[in-house]
Amino acid sequence: MSSTRKDPPMTAVPSQGKGEFIRKPSAFRNWITADGSSGFKAEPNRYHLYVSLACPWAHRTLIMRKLKGLEHVITVDVVDHFMGQNGWRFSDEVPNATKDTVNNCQYIRELYFQVNPKYEGRFSVPVLWDKQLKTIVSNESSEIIRMLNSEFNQFCATEEQRKLDFYPNQLQAEIDELNSWIYTDINNGVYRCGFAGSQEAYDGAVRPLFKALDRVEDILSSRRYLTGAQITEADIRLFTTLVRFDMVYVGHFKCNKKRIMDYPNMWGYLRDIYQTDGISETVDPEHIMKHYQASHVSINPHGIVAIGPDLDFNSSHGREKMRGS
Repeated sequence: MSSTRKDPPMTAVPSQGKGEFIRKPSAFRNWITADGSSGFKAEPNRYHLYVSLACPWAHRTLIMRKLKGLEHVITVDVVDHFMGQNGWRFSDEVPNATKDTVNNCQYIRELYFQVNPKYEGRFSVPVLWDKQLKTIVSNESSEIIRMLNSEFNQFCATEEQRKLDFYPNQLQAEIDELNSWIYTDINNGVYRCGFAGSQEAYDGAVRPLFKALDRVEDILSSRRYLTGAQITEADIRLFTTLVRFDMVYVGHFKCNKKRIMDYPNMWGYLRDIYQTDGISETVDPEHIMKHYQASHVSINPHGIVAIGPDLDFNSSHGREKMRGS
């Protein structure tokens, strides 16, 4: 799988004294509400998502948009898989990437400066953009998916999708508890392993990562999904990390104690979710593999993109036979 570079590679990631990777918090945390009480009213064709098909955080929003039937309501642009020193770049020369069809920007960073010329934070995706007010609503994926889950129900494509609730009241406490340790030890844990600047930092991240994966494997031994018989946002948030794990995290991020394929329950669970209607369409292995391996020159100085692994996400999983809880 070859890769070509258009810009200089990305610079080093943030870390503290012991070489630990520290993720900075998202800067834009506004909310869209169905009634508009927040100042951002849910309306068709008012909002736009800027995403990377490589990024697990942006991937969450694409999955929720797909499952809730909001593709005709919220438009999307996709950045190039390669991240250089100027950050995420728009390009329609890369398969499945686009130009910026709303603001005609060349880089994601331009959106942030358009809103705040003195902005000093991260130029991250996803970005949820308000085309009416010409501003960033949110760049926090965990909050964007909750908005898409509940605030646009009157615009969902079908009645069935309108009724879907991935954060139901009766499961919210359990979902929040799952999200807490899965984010810390798995979603962000793989980055803490990959971008560790010392052996101490790596050891302090990789052990909790695999302890948490063992915990997930145990949960999935008796449940089809993390909370039981239905997919929730906890599953969506975990899935976007698991689907990248054997592709890139095992080798590129040194998360190689075990593959997801080596966990019988989790490997079946990953295929189960992948085969859920619409989700496979949001997974782009080429963007995933090329982004990580070509962009992160502090880890992979020559930007060589590995040929494998071969992964069959469409093979039978048998988890539909589980009772769920």
